[in-house]
Amino acid sequence: MARERGPHWWDEYRQVLPAGLLDIAEMEHYASALRSAQIMHMPGLLQHPDYMRGIFAEAVPAMAPTDLERHVAFRVRRAQLLDRSDPPPCEFLIHEAALRMRFGDRSVLLRQLEHLLKQSERPNVVLRVVPFSAGGFANAGSSTLYACGPVPQLDMVQIDVPTGVTFLHADTYLANYRAVLDRMRERALEPGKSIDFIRNVANEI
Repeated sequence: MARERGPHWWDEYRQVLPAGLLDIAEMEHYASALRSAQIMHMPGLLQHPDYMRGIFAEAVPAMAPTDLERHVAFRVRRAQLLDRSDPPPCEFLIHEAALRMRFGDRSVLLRQLEHLLKQSERPNVVLRVVPFSAGGFANAGSSTLYACGPVPQLDMVQIDVPTGVTFLHADTYLANYRAVLDRMRERALEPGKSIDFIRNVANEI
């Protein structure tokens, strides 16, 4: 990582976006694998731009149009991680609530679900849906991104909080969040059944 230090695409956004967002991009860039758990939003790396706009339109305080589009452009750029020649393996745990929550109108949600299904065709992407019928589970009230570092000592957890983003790297926190993700995974459908579930939700919208 030290050898690779230098200008990166996210440096273009310094002074115009919160530092925590740039740290997420850097964390994803260096990760050897990513595990994500989402309850109310689709995973950031798998969001359609129109869906992003719907989410950012709900920001508090409200964003100016230029700021909103800057956030969209940044998130779109983050998603290009999946287009790399050597993208990290990614497992996305998505609750049924996120599949049904609308940010924008019905057409935006449909485009998002179609985009999600298309992204699931990537060989490095695994989707697992946690249906309402699975009941409660640990950490049900928040989203989590666990980035496996090039070596285990560089693992990092990122969580969203009302004031921005928080990063955790202490061994105890990492162990706890690995356990949280493992327990949520136990409640999730297998990848094939998850894809069928997403298609069924899209047909119901």
